[in-house]
Parts: sequence; structure tokens; C-alpha cells
Amino acid sequence: MDAQRYTAALAELRTVRDEIKKTRAALAKLEAERDRQITQLAGYEKAKAERIAPAAGLSLAHVVTLAPALAPDRLTTAETTPSHPELDAPATTADDGTKTPPRPTARTGAVAPATAATAPAQPVVASPPVAPAEGAASAKPAAPNAPRALPSIPEGAAGNSWFTHTPNLLSTPPNFTQQARSTVFLDTDTGVLVHRSQTYRLDLADTSVSAILTAVFKTLPEGTERIYITAGDPWHRDADRYPYLRDAVAAWLNAPTPGWRTDTGRGRDRMAGHFVHARNPVGRYQRDNGDHHVEIRSMGEWFDTGGDDPATVRDAFVLLWQALRRHWPNAVIMGSPSQTGRDLWTRTIPTRGQHAEGFPVLSEELRGLLHATAGQGRNELILPPRVPEQLPQLVEYDRTFAYAKHAWKSPVGTPRRITAATFASWSEKEQTRALYGCGHWQVRVTVPDAWNHVGILPAPAPGERAWHYPATPNATFTTWAGGPEIHTALTNPLTPWKIEILDGILWDDGKPLDDWAKKLKETWTNLSAQAHFQGDAQQARAAHLASRAVRAILLYGIGSFAQRPRMVTGTTPRALERDIPPDAEIIGFDDKQITWQKPTGFSRDPNAHPEWAAAIWSGARAALLTQRHRDDNIYAGALHTEPGSVVAFRTDALYLTRPQAWPHHHQPGDYLLKGHLTGPVAAPTTEAELLALRDTGRTALTPSAGEA
Repeated sequence: MDAQRYTAALAELRTVRDEIKKTRAALAKLEAERDRQITQLAGYEKAKAERIAPAAGLSLAHVVTLAPALAPDRLTTAETTPSHPELDAPATTADDGTKTPPRPTARTGAVAPATAATAPAQPVVASPPVAPAEGAASAKPAAPNAPRALPSIPEGAAGNSWFTHTPNLLSTPPNFTQQARSTVFLDTDTGVLVHRSQTYRLDLADTSVSAILTAVFKTLPEGTERIYITAGDPWHRDADRYPYLRDAVAAWLNAPTPGWRTDTGRGRDRMAGHFVHARNPVGRYQRDNGDHHVEIRSMGEWFDTGGDDPATVRDAFVLLWQALRRHWPNAVIMGSPSQTGRDLWTRTIPTRGQHAEGFPVLSEELRGLLHATAGQGRNELILPPRVPEQLPQLVEYDRTFAYAKHAWKSPVGTPRRITAATFASWSEKEQTRALYGCGHWQVRVTVPDAWNHVGILPAPAPGERAWHYPATPNATFTTWAGGPEIHTALTNPLTPWKIEILDGILWDDGKPLDDWAKKLKETWTNLSAQAHFQGDAQQARAAHLASRAVRAILLYGIGSFAQRPRMVTGTTPRALERDIPPDAEIIGFDDKQITWQKPTGFSRDPNAHPEWAAAIWSGARAALLTQRHRDDNIYAGALHTEPGSVVAFRTDALYLTRPQAWPHHHQPGDYLLKGHLTGPVAAPTTEAELLALRDTGRTALTPSAGEA
């Protein structure tokens, strides 16, 4: 692309941006009209939220928020006569004005950053808990755009009972050998199919599930169990007919498939039903008249193929399998990176020593708390006037294989509750050791009055799982954060933040993931070297893709430990709309059927360890702000750049307005220069604009910069 085409493409992009604005405005009007009609319907004396919710395409909770009078009796009773604080009810005075009994607090300060040590905690005189007045009205539903209130641990015995493990549920080494599945690789654009070392060309009537299954099993024997789509995205074939990609995907997965039905699971494989995802869905099917099971998956779960043919992709999987077998003799590549990562981890659980009996799973209450209060990667776009309207440059740095750097230490053992009073009673040494340790802390934060850089700690923003990072001087907010981030706030290279410890969870330090992460790191290093030194271009590309797959195994393997509440997806004919479960959320519909999903709580997963994922995510977010390269005695990260020069954070990546002299030694966590776009460049105001500039900057950078 030359400068003229680039300018023309930017003009086209602005046109699309304007169309999006118009569409959003029209959508806002429609949503306002929908809400008005819901409010109007609520005036009918026999109106029921269970009937209105599916008609409006909303969840029951959303309808009740718009029309509180429609709340079912069971919800009203639960709100007005609580027996103890619920998980999603804050137990402190939050910034949004939610009032609940106060708890003792301790204030922790920090000395000058050069000493890298925290100052002694200064106890605050604690007021006794205030009982709510009798007959007090329940809190009103939060406004749609108000920041959500994070849950707290209940006071007293009710909260202390959370600090245990789930009985008879723990991670132990498997006593079976994982079975491999016969796998094929298909490009639905070209019809090229690769099975083992053979290449075929299918005559696809279309790209529906039925056509794919018919063509594949007309060519290959019934033994094929997994079909990876390497290119073509057939689930988007009717995307123009639906308002959202998820709707198009759901329709594609649930379209009629003569001779097949939705899989109901088998044997040790508990995976059943389809997984509706906008870009990487999973379709699971089984024969009507037999026991043949097959799944259709996206290669995008593992890596971006970038137009690679199915033969190269298959070669990448062969190299991946061979490399993993050097560390795990019985390694099997499963359907997704997360499944593969967890299976490999279970095969590193020690059979002797301290944890020979396995790693117990936390109580469901603590798992729910971590799910609600421990965010993942930092994704933040910083807008003018905090950055210039015209950027002098846009430089992208990406932390190489970042999570591998933070898996060496993780929480183990029975968690301990550290109340504000307990923390305040400790010595400075004990407080510092706790914040360096494996902990998750509820804190009240105040941004320094002269602060002029990016925010440090996450705070809840509007949206179910949204976070933002306050940076306005003297802003105060209440949040949860891990020890690495708390320590960064107290010892950052600019000005210590004011942190008040309200409550906390503290574990012993352990290494449950260290062996697993080291083996994956060695596998990644070997494949990366093979990609660099391999003389055959196709094999070099395959080795590079295999190294990206190792990254995905670690990244999504860590994410799988988080264990989110299970969601069940179902469909109901439009004529039977009343049969939709009352707590279901409508996620798609067409002329014939409605697709919905509903939460079913946490399953009894023996490998659920959200405390491990939370610790790694916290460490990775902190390292985006500051990390030391010991060999070079150099610090890198956003807080080591000039104020106003950070344009965006995106999981492991930083976008800056100028290059940095940060070392890169091809080690996990090093900052790799990934893209460089010379200016002036209009500051991006949307994620789409940022991604467009990112792609242009990567193309403009010389190939010698390499890949992360």
C-alpha cells in the first residue's frame, strides 16, 4: 500500500465510521422505544416479566430493572428480608452511594519510590458496625450506566465460612491415557481438505454444516472425529441477514442437518451441544442412527492462519505434537488450546511430596468472588485531550509470551481472611511480605493530587465485566486488586498512591504451575528457533504457527482455571415462546426459533482454580506499567514513558507516541517492537480505528522486527 492508497483507505474508513454513528443513533431510538413499551406494558395488572422478557429480547433481570413492579415475589422477598449479605451485595460504602455497614480500615502509605519499601501502616480509628434500621427499604436497581458495585465478603462468621475448600473436590493426576481423535483440515473457500498426508478437493454444494458433513464423509471414512476450518468462516455466510454475528453463527450451527443431531456427549468427554462464539464457534454433532460423533471447530482458536493452506496448518500440528511429546510422552492435542493446556497440566501434578494428594478447589463462594472481582488483561484506549489529537507516531510494543513470566508463583493452601484490623495490627515487615505474597485485596484507593500519568488500579465500570483505570487527581474508588498491582501503586516510579486495605484473601506461596509453564516455555523456545533456522519456507512457517499454538495453550490454559459460571444455550420455536426459561437471555432469533442462554452456576470442576488465573493476570497488568530487566538494569513499561505518550493498552501490548530503548532478549515478558507508524496520525477514538492503525503499523515495520 502506498501513501495515496493509504489516504484513500482512511477516507473510506471515516465514511464507515459516520455510518456506524448513524446506525447507533437509530439503534438508540429503537431501544428507547422498546423500553417505553416495556414500561407501558408493566402498567397492565396481569403483566409478567416472564412474558415480556422474551418478547423484548432481554433478560428477566433487565426487564425488572426497567419496571421494578414486575419483580417476581421471590425476588422481592429476597431483597426485603435478607438473612445475610449476598455475594453480589457490597459490604462497604461504595463510590456509587450504596450504603452498608462500615468495616474497620487501615491506611497504608508509601515512602519515596527509590527505597522501594512501604511505610508502616497507620491504623484508623474504626467505628463499630452500624446495624441497618428496621424496615429499611431495599436498594434501588442501579442505573443502566452506573458503575457496578463489586461484591464484598460478609462480616463475621458468614464471611469466615467462605475460607475453606469444596469437600471432596481436588485436582489430581489422571489415571487414564488421553485418546487422540482423527482430525482433518478444511478450507471452505477452496474446498481443499487434508487428512494425514493426503490432500483432497471437495465439491461443496454450499458452506452449510449439512454440506460440509456430507462432502467430508463422502470422501473419508466414518472415523473422522474433528474438522478444523482453516479458512472460509462458513458460520458467517449469512451474516448480512442478522444484526449480530452471534445470531448468524447460532443460525448456522442450528440449521437442519439431515442424518445428524446435536451431540449429547460420550464417555469421559463431557463436552456436548454447540458453543456459540462470534468468530470461533464449535459445532458438535452425532449420527441419528449410530454412535459416530464429530465436531467442527475454527483454527482461529489456535492461531491466525494468515491465508496458510491446510497442508501447512496440518504440518504445524504435527510439529506441535512432536515438540510436546519431548516433555509429555503421552501428550495429545485436544480440540482447543484450553483443553490441551489443562490436560497437560494435570499430568504435571506431583505424586510425591507436599501436594501429592492434589490441589483442593476453593469454596464456591470464593470462586464466585474471584470471578466477579478479578479482571483479565488490561484493554484501554486513551482519548484526547489526554493524548494529542494528532499523534507524532504510533509505536506498538508487545510483551513476548507474557504469561509464562508470571506462572512461577501461585496461591496454594487454605486461604486466610485478612481484615482491615488484622492488617493494621501487623508490622511494616509483615505488611510488605503480605503484599508481595499471593493475595487478593479489597481496597479504597485515592489517586495522588498531582498525578499526570495513566491509571494503575482497575475499577468497576458500567457493564457486566467492564473495567477502567481512574487517573484523575484525587479520584477515590473502591475495588479489588492483586498483590502485584497494589505493590505497584505503592512503589511506582512517580508518586505513591494512597491505599486503604478494607479486606483481603491471603494464600501461601506455591509453584503448582511452574513445571507446566517451564515445559511450555522450552517447547515454545525450540519451535521459535526452528522457525528461525529452518531452510524450507513451508516448514519454517509451520514451526512458527506451532510456536503460536504453544502460546495459546498457555494463555487459554490459564484462562480455563478461572472457571466461569456455566451457560446453557438452547432454542425454542417462536410458537412456543412461553416455554423459554424465565431466567434466560435472548441471544438470537429468526422467523422460526429463538436462541437463548441461561446461567447454571459453577460445576464441580476438579481443576477450577480461579486464584491461579487471578494472580497471573494481576502480575501481567502490573508488568505493563513497570518491570525491571535485571541483566540490563533497565525498567520498562508505561510508567517509564512521558505523560501523555500512552495511547492504548491491549492485553499484553502498549501503544505509544514514541519509540523506547527497552531491551528484547527473546525471553518471556520482554517488550518486542511490533509496529511503527510514522505521523502525524489522527488519534484513534474507537477500537476499530486502533486496530486499523495497528495493522498498518505492523505492515510498515521492517520484517526484521520478527514475531512475538
